[in-house]
Amino acid sequence: MNGPQVIPPRSGTAFPLRAGQVLTVTDALGCQVADLLAFAADDVHEVISNGRTFDYEETVRLTTGNRIWSNRSRVLLEIVEDTVGCHDFLLTPCSEATFRHFYPESPVHRGCFGNLAEALAPYGVEPDAIPVAFNVFMNVPIDGASGRLEVLPPPSKAGDFIRLRAAQDCVIGLTACSAYASNGGTFKPIQYEIGAG
Repeated sequence: MNGPQVIPPRSGTAFPLRAGQVLTVTDALGCQVADLLAFAADDVHEVISNGRTFDYEETVRLTTGNRIWSNRSRVLLEIVEDTVGCHDFLLTPCSEATFRHFYPESPVHRGCFGNLAEALAPYGVEPDAIPVAFNVFMNVPIDGASGRLEVLPPPSKAGDFIRLRAAQDCVIGLTACSAYASNGGTFKPIQYEIGAG
């Protein structure tokens, strides 16, 4: 892969990421979320797990120095640099059902779920195997008293990025998120690049 790649607004892609390679995900224009998935390349039934990650990292606020674990208790990705420090690992990728539920007056879109399902199908990932994504730059504060969630515009500015090193050979799914609230009501591209570790 030569140079930065661009994911157009409200779309997604999938690609291999070899152990030791570093994936940089950049919010090129600002205020845009990217849904990220990682599967073990040798068996796509092994996938990132928010529950394992929260358990082993002992935090729900993941940033530089934290690792993203799989459902089989192996590290798949390590966050090596992060200029934003605000990401979500609680909410599932938006889907047609999401749009019907939260945006009944707006056109239905297949969302990140549909985009990920299409992009990952050639790698043998079935739709029901798509888990909660690591939602890069997504801003989901939690009220300490009630536990209620809120989705606010991401704080990322143009040029902000996160870098993740692959601890295993992986298949990555990555989107430019399609949900209105997640992106402050507008949709922009996401940029990514793969480099040596």
